[in-house]
Amino acid sequence: MSKLLSNQSVLGEPEPWEKWETQLCLWSIGIGIAGLVILGVLVDLFLLPG
Repeated sequence: MSKLLSNQSVLGEPEPWEKWETQLCLWSIGIGIAGLVILGVLVDLFLLPG
């Protein structure tokens, strides 16, 4: 097996789109949570007996 040189990182350099990809993931999670809240409110209003 080849040894890792002292000036090399185990993880390597970050990809150039890493920051954009992180923002996309955070937006997707936020939209998903908002969708669950809205869906929960609609189910509560229209489907559950009250």
